[in-house]
Amino acid sequence: MGKSALNEVRVFSPATVANVACGFDVLGFAIERPGDEIVARLSSKPGLRIAKITGDDGRLPLDPSKNTAGVAALGLLRHLARPDVGVELEIHKKMPFGSGLGSSAASAVGGAFVVNHLLGSPLTRQQLLPFVVAGEAAADGAWHADNVAPCLLGGITLIRSNAELDVMDVPIPDRLWAAVVHPDIVVLTKVAREIMPRHVQLETSTQQSGNLGGLLCGFFKSDYGLIGRSLHDLIAEPHRQRLIPEFYRAKRAAMEAGALGFSISGAGPSVFALCEGEASARRAAEAVAAVFTAAQLKATPYVSRINPKGVHVVSES
Repeated sequence: MGKSALNEVRVFSPATVANVACGFDVLGFAIERPGDEIVARLSSKPGLRIAKITGDDGRLPLDPSKNTAGVAALGLLRHLARPDVGVELEIHKKMPFGSGLGSSAASAVGGAFVVNHLLGSPLTRQQLLPFVVAGEAAADGAWHADNVAPCLLGGITLIRSNAELDVMDVPIPDRLWAAVVHPDIVVLTKVAREIMPRHVQLETSTQQSGNLGGLLCGFFKSDYGLIGRSLHDLIAEPHRQRLIPEFYRAKRAAMEAGALGFSISGAGPSVFALCEGEASARRAAEAVAAVFTAAQLKATPYVSRINPKGVHVVSES
């Protein structure tokens, strides 16, 4: 059943980039920053309680059954048949809402992971997947693991089947870096999903499949040229780009700065570029941020290696 129980645990739950252009709902990777911090401590009162939420401007519910972190943690406690245990959560939101960086996924993953660790880690990370997917689904109504899987497991993850939660790790090329830029607007996942086409032309589907296969081969072979040739989204990006001011100008700027490829992070409005090397990633981030700044939008850049750890313990007592 794992280690003995602790009294208090604090975890860091990182942001993620989902879809990764051609991998709609099936591909994602974790980055180093930003992320949420979640604290869990044992309580003498049975049940789960959210004691405090910071950084949310009062927008998130304290009721665990209506909160993504709470839903994930409650599902875990039910599975473990531990109605006797008392747990108190603190959620410290340190990433923007509606950003396309997996904010709700980070909370869901952090909620389940921190409670599991507090109770001695009876479940593996892989076994936590159903609870964290259910937690995120409470926020956006969709059952998909392309944010929660890399947040929970770290690295780059491929979801063969969201229904079966058949998830696997993808190798991370040594010199692969990400440049992620968040323009200060909100795009709700539900809205971004509603504008997606219900039907896709056969030719488009075939090319998108080729791009996804090529991107995966590029990751496995550390073939940066192949990664760049494959990093194209023919399904979501043409529709969602209109939700992001100056999207194509930002894309041109990233490519001119040397990025391998560029697209929308998750549902947006954050955008990302994959790059070979840190210097290239920093140039791309600076160029994209300058485009948004010129359009009178505050832009926050994040330059990061692919985060191999995912959610992890910061402190425990």
